[in-house]
Amino acid sequence: MSTRTNPATTDGPTDTTKTATMVGAFLPGDGTVDLRATPRPRVGHGQVVLATRASGVCGSDIHYIYNGHIGEGGAAYEGVVAGHEPAGEVIEVGPGCKRLKPGDRVAVYHISGCGQCDECARGYFIGCTSESRAAYGWQRDGGHAPYILAEENTCVPLPEPLTYVDGAFIACGIGTVYEALSRIALNGADRLLVTGLGPVGAAAALVARAFGVTTVYGAEVVPKRMEWARSLGLFDEVLDSTVEPLERIHELTGGTGVEAAVDCSGHHAARSLALKALRVRGRLALVGEGGQMTLDVSNDVLHKQVRISGSWVTSVQGMTRLGELLARRELHPELLVSDRFPLEEAGRAYEAAAGRAAGKVCLVFED
Repeated sequence: MSTRTNPATTDGPTDTTKTATMVGAFLPGDGTVDLRATPRPRVGHGQVVLATRASGVCGSDIHYIYNGHIGEGGAAYEGVVAGHEPAGEVIEVGPGCKRLKPGDRVAVYHISGCGQCDECARGYFIGCTSESRAAYGWQRDGGHAPYILAEENTCVPLPEPLTYVDGAFIACGIGTVYEALSRIALNGADRLLVTGLGPVGAAAALVARAFGVTTVYGAEVVPKRMEWARSLGLFDEVLDSTVEPLERIHELTGGTGVEAAVDCSGHHAARSLALKALRVRGRLALVGEGGQMTLDVSNDVLHKQVRISGSWVTSVQGMTRLGELLARRELHPELLVSDRFPLEEAGRAYEAAAGRAAGKVCLVFED
């Protein structure tokens, strides 16, 4: 297996090189976590070194890496420090940096692109197809270590009063639904249905509240997640998808259906429910990865004149706007964290994320 190493310099500041190594979490692909020594990062041109304060565990880590290295291309894991949802404090700034200084609090957009293509110019590093594209925690060292080397252009200011744990989820989970709900122009006049109430589905409800939506329904099949979703205070009603949920939606809306829906499950039945629950001229955003979707095109799409939009993560600019919005609304993604662990218990953190955890799992680091 090839490993892409992070750039390093030999003449940069020495603050982070007092010790040559640190402990990082690696994922062998057999359902375990390997904590081992790895070189402590050294800053290069256009780069910063962060002291990691929080680093989330994502469902894609479990699916593509933890239980087997099944990804290809941009989803291929190249044996680096895991974790693509970090936030931290800038402690070292390399030559060529123009915005950041030591002490700045930042969240990290989880892809580093070439910076030259059309997608990068738009801030959607996720869509970069250059060979130089590298995802934190996949092809370059990520956040499951005390320090992380980051490109300055992937760092987004973390405004007060957001916490580092808040920041860890702005790029991937929260940013993904922010982008999706923006694309269907969700607003305070809408009622929203969310299908699939894992961390991303709960994040959709959080973002909807930030947009001023006053009525949010959720639908789920897993009892543990239904219970967790109800505890958050973000949903007006959580529906059991195994018990005629469409009928209940019609009852709740006076037979009209909801103005907007978002599927965060990737399951065909949930997508069908989200589509059928729409009222005339409703809008559906698809976020959940994988699976299939069967459409009754005439009755469910054409005759109802609905809009269906796909969305894949967000942009650096979108991530910045999202952070500002959450700070203004005093909404904290940290609410969605059900389990926290220190780095030395990363194995337990991944076990929780792969099984018993209802919500988000996060590694937290001492200041």
